[in-house]
Amino acid sequence: MTKIFSILLISCLLIACKATKNANSTEMNELIKLMVGSFDNKLQAKKDSSYHNIRLKMYPIWKEKKGEHWLYVEQAMSSAPNQPYRQRVYCVKSLGKDLFESAVYTLPSPKRFAGKWNEPAFFNIITSDSLVLRDGCSVYLRKVSSKYYRGATKEGTCESSLNGAATATSEVEVFEDRIISWDRGFDDEGKQVWGTEKGGYIFKKE
Repeated sequence: MTKIFSILLISCLLIACKATKNANSTEMNELIKLMVGSFDNKLQAKKDSSYHNIRLKMYPIWKEKKGEHWLYVEQAMSSAPNQPYRQRVYCVKSLGKDLFESAVYTLPSPKRFAGKWNEPAFFNIITSDSLVLRDGCSVYLRKVSSKYYRGATKEGTCESSLNGAATATSEVEVFEDRIISWDRGFDDEGKQVWGTEKGGYIFKKE
């Protein structure tokens, strides 16, 4: 039974990024286009010192996988752009009209991929089944209007142990010229233990 379950789990992970049959390819392509690029929040950090100056890179990988959208994502302090503190892979798929899921995966030995956002072929040294899904941490984005998507994680589903947290939340807004991302961690009593309190990081597209 355990062996059968393992096979089923691997199969689910392999097909997790494939679009639904009724997916709106035009809207999917629009969302991916808005998400892809280089971003930073230097203007925000200059105005408010409580925000770190961060660079965000988000670029497609495994583009040969038809009907699938995989993005390599890394964040680094502007003072240390070659030393990212967060590296993830997003798998973006349609859940139906105007609704999309961005599933979050971690990489095996992530340091070797630092700075490789501009070398998508480098990611061919691994396959999608080498990734580890951060279960419960998907961001569900809904199209609000043309070139504007907004969404968040489901409440209480994304586990986190950072700085004494029990769960984490992510709220995301995607615009034509910027992405606003607000990540926070909460302890068992619902007290915020990490993340900004004022609002999200405003990453302007370069």
